[in-house]
Amino acid sequence: MKKIIPIIFSILAVAFCACTDDDSFSASRANVLTFSSDTITFDTLFSRVPTATRTFWVYNHSGDGIRCASVRLENGNQTGFRVNVDGIYLGSSQGYQTNEIEIRDKDSIRVFVELTSPNTNAATPQLIEDNLVFTLESGVEQHVNLRGYSWDADIYGLLEIHNDTTISAVNKPLIIQQELRVDSGATLTVAPGSTIYFGQKAGINVYGRLIANGSADANVTFRGDRIDHMFDYLPYDRVPGQWQGIHFYESSYENSLSYTDIHSAYNGVVCDSSNVQRLKLQAYNTTIHNCQGYGLVETNSVVDLWNCQITNTLNDCAAFFGGGAMLRHCTIAQFYPFDSNRGVALRFANYRDEKNYPLYQFDVYNSLVTGYADDVVMGDFHDDVDAAYMFSHCILRKIKPDTLNEKQFNHVVFENVEDTAAITGEKHFKDIDADQQYYDFHLDSLSTAIDSAIVLPNGYSATDRDGRHRDARPDIGCYEYIKPAN
Repeated sequence: MKKIIPIIFSILAVAFCACTDDDSFSASRANVLTFSSDTITFDTLFSRVPTATRTFWVYNHSGDGIRCASVRLENGNQTGFRVNVDGIYLGSSQGYQTNEIEIRDKDSIRVFVELTSPNTNAATPQLIEDNLVFTLESGVEQHVNLRGYSWDADIYGLLEIHNDTTISAVNKPLIIQQELRVDSGATLTVAPGSTIYFGQKAGINVYGRLIANGSADANVTFRGDRIDHMFDYLPYDRVPGQWQGIHFYESSYENSLSYTDIHSAYNGVVCDSSNVQRLKLQAYNTTIHNCQGYGLVETNSVVDLWNCQITNTLNDCAAFFGGGAMLRHCTIAQFYPFDSNRGVALRFANYRDEKNYPLYQFDVYNSLVTGYADDVVMGDFHDDVDAAYMFSHCILRKIKPDTLNEKQFNHVVFENVEDTAAITGEKHFKDIDADQQYYDFHLDSLSTAIDSAIVLPNGYSATDRDGRHRDARPDIGCYEYIKPAN
């Protein structure tokens, strides 16, 4: 035992010396830190709304350990930045600084930054800026700049509309964090050019009436409240499921969406079962895009769609269960990129969840219905329930029926998906970029939809989704192809 003890002490001494050499610290002004980024930039954000977390790394490649006399926010708590350095939060109790940071040679620490900016009392986004200052034991100061643009907004948790009300959210953003509720008997009108932002659990619940009164030059926009980026190439605004969408309940009738953009919701628009003698929804020149549920789903109600784009949804882009529907010059396309088990582009049926709903009218004119799959048009019927439907002058990505009823399919082109040279699917459109989640459903110059529609009465073929005039031979779908000027 007496021989063992000196051996143990010798081993410990060697280990101690090795540790001491590896963990030596220097106060030389030549030894400095290296940062993975010298500027941490937040996208434009709303005042008083917390951002996502940004991170960066602090490396020590100097050859010796480095101690920080302090790491501090230069402006304290004046700008709304919150910082955690290597597990230490720079809060008020520490005076928004710490002096406990050591970084050994060839080691690193991680820093986390968030921002909840104060009101700027300005109409436009304002620069919010601070510096995270690393003061080394040698006296050297190193800075990482923290910056973002803050935009003042009107923020509501629950906003209830009890009486006829007009909202204009043009010059100042309006954010709903819980629910925008339109009570029975009340009409909410949204002025042209308004953008209303919704938190992830928020949406519009309509028991009365909603009129989104956009124009060709000033669309009404309903979207999520994240205006930053998930990745450098991907803004949250292109990510589905950012808010809950619009729900028209049983008591709601005569709703109107005109020049309206609804995107990145869970369900874009839901129409509950109601009296089929009354119009539930009129949607003209409206886009519903990139939804984590349905784009438009109606159950036993009456809807009128014209110049509408309904695209890219996890469930069906547009689903009609009973009731009546009229679709004119619509583009319905299923290129949802986030899940291969996506729904179809267009579904129409006379039942839902084993409950029968007679489909007394389903008329589709001059519409382009396509997608990735071989068959994205699905009619599903119970034999003993009414099912009246008709397609006229449409392009359908659908396997051609063996027996074709010309009263139901009049001048319809069934895309031949096996013909690789044919203009089908994404080839109709200007840009289908699943990698960047960017989609432009205006017609490509090669699309067979060009000059293939008929002129509809009552001006329904006069203009397109963008308010542009159609020519004497209009195009199928919601967009008219505009030939480039020579």
